[in-house]
Amino acid sequence: MSASLLPIIAVILISGLGVQLLAHRLKIPSVVFYLVIGVVLGPEVLGLVTLDTFGNGLETIVGISVAIIVFEGAFALRIERIRGASTVSFRLVTVSATVMFLGTAAAVRLFEGADPEIALLIGALLVATGPTVITPILDVVRVRDHVATALETEGIVNDVTAAIVAVVIFETLLLDDLGIPSTVFSFLQRFGIGVAAGVLATVTIYLLLNSELVPERDVQASQFLVLSAAVGAFAAAEVVAAEAGIAAAATSGVILGNLDLNNREEIEQFTQNATLIVLSFVFISLAALIDIEAILQLGVGVVAIVLVIMLVLRPVGAIIATVGVERFTWPERLFIASVGPRGIIPASVATLFAIELELAGNIEAGQLLVGTVFAVIFATVAIEAGLARQIGDALEVSPMRTIIIGGGRVGRALATRLENRGEFVVIIESDDREIEQSRSEGFTVYEGDGTDTQVLKRAGIEDAKRFIAATRDDDINLLACQLAITTFDIDAVYAQVNEPDNVEAFESIGVTAVDSPTATAVAIDDEIERPAITHWMNKLGDSHDVQEVEVTSEELAGKTIEDLNSEIPDGCFVAIISHNGENDVPSADRVLEYGDNVTFVGDADAVRQAMNRFHPHD
Repeated sequence: MSASLLPIIAVILISGLGVQLLAHRLKIPSVVFYLVIGVVLGPEVLGLVTLDTFGNGLETIVGISVAIIVFEGAFALRIERIRGASTVSFRLVTVSATVMFLGTAAAVRLFEGADPEIALLIGALLVATGPTVITPILDVVRVRDHVATALETEGIVNDVTAAIVAVVIFETLLLDDLGIPSTVFSFLQRFGIGVAAGVLATVTIYLLLNSELVPERDVQASQFLVLSAAVGAFAAAEVVAAEAGIAAAATSGVILGNLDLNNREEIEQFTQNATLIVLSFVFISLAALIDIEAILQLGVGVVAIVLVIMLVLRPVGAIIATVGVERFTWPERLFIASVGPRGIIPASVATLFAIELELAGNIEAGQLLVGTVFAVIFATVAIEAGLARQIGDALEVSPMRTIIIGGGRVGRALATRLENRGEFVVIIESDDREIEQSRSEGFTVYEGDGTDTQVLKRAGIEDAKRFIAATRDDDINLLACQLAITTFDIDAVYAQVNEPDNVEAFESIGVTAVDSPTATAVAIDDEIERPAITHWMNKLGDSHDVQEVEVTSEELAGKTIEDLNSEIPDGCFVAIISHNGENDVPSADRVLEYGDNVTFVGDADAVRQAMNRFHPHD
């Protein structure tokens, strides 16, 4: 390594890792800062990083980095998670990807007058989103698990297919003009090579992990072996066919991620840290190569292309992917439609292709390729990634979480009722059988100990509004509740108490305790004395609801219930009003005061409308 290259690499790494802290503090996806730093370090400003900085090693550096990034994202994609968004994920990587591919190609041909081969090449590249840009967004915008899984799956799969399709188009249509049949065959061949290399690498590493060479608790050996699966699979596939390595890394990641591995938690942490380093390095390095002049030369045509991709093709693809899937709310569909930034795959492949085109004497095509691709990357990262948190807040796709410790029968039954009312529930469980059962029922589950602060943080307790301990062990429930109150300052903490004698210990620290024998006795008594209302209450969330809300509307405070009849939608009524801890059934002349708590009973839609009127959002 030359002396002049060392300080450049140090600046890139230190800058990239440093802005991670800034991104976390400001809650802005880190990829936005990578883009800015890259432009500043590039030839447009300081000139520290240029196309000649890494010489012929750029392709290798980028390739290995992308392999690690894709592997880490694929490793986290458990089959149980994918199953929860399987329909949407499949549509995003098939129908929606095709819409983006052909639509982008048509826009490039229409607005820039590009040759069909160049238009198709750009269209293929700009299908890719990728974990390089999606993961930083999901770090600052906490969405429900099925939304995150759909976006992550789309990013990983489309990274693989876009890279292979682009290479195939470049080689079979643009350079050699071999026709469509050869193009399709070449794609399938490269994809197959990648999958085969990924499977081979996975089998090899898995056998080593379970051999006598690696003791069960040798964490470091497990970490290095798993990471070597990414690099080894990538290298083996690339030797046979260009860009097949990304498919190999993704295949290895998905398979290993769904196998029963020792030291899984430590392995995941290691791959995340490795990804953090290579992501910051490679994105900044590629962002430094953005050719502002090439973008400006494209004029208004490239602006039209960017607008078509962001405002037409992405929304159409998102609607196609989610239509008819009830689990995805309209705000979640709009969020997917609004967030599809492009990342490393388009940047790296476009840069390498542009060099080859210019060496072949086709300078104009190379400038069109790199200018269009970098314009879309710049615009989508700056707008869609940069404003991701604001978009998420506006659409309210980041619901406050309810954390349930324990995925047994009580935890799952409670989670079902809460999710039926639109709550975002996260279950923390350590038992493999309970985890599998909870995930099979569609719940978001984090594996681990509910009394471990790191596990609680990963589950999003810092964004939780409610905490519930529902295990069969009162000691675990009490400790978990103490953590929630003292460490994470959660006010609404509830616990299942298995031994009635322990209720006092829970209540002494501010926990709302429900002991199992009493709860069972009350439920049986309700069935005996009040069967109709009991059955009605047991089906909350189907078409009716009971909700309590604080009165924060200054316009409604000070009026009687009779005066407020026009503000209470048909289909619901005020059942109880709470004032200073006193609960009563209101009469018509009861005056409502600011800060009172009102309980509405009725049809779900009517109850929701009433809540919004009496407790309007800021």
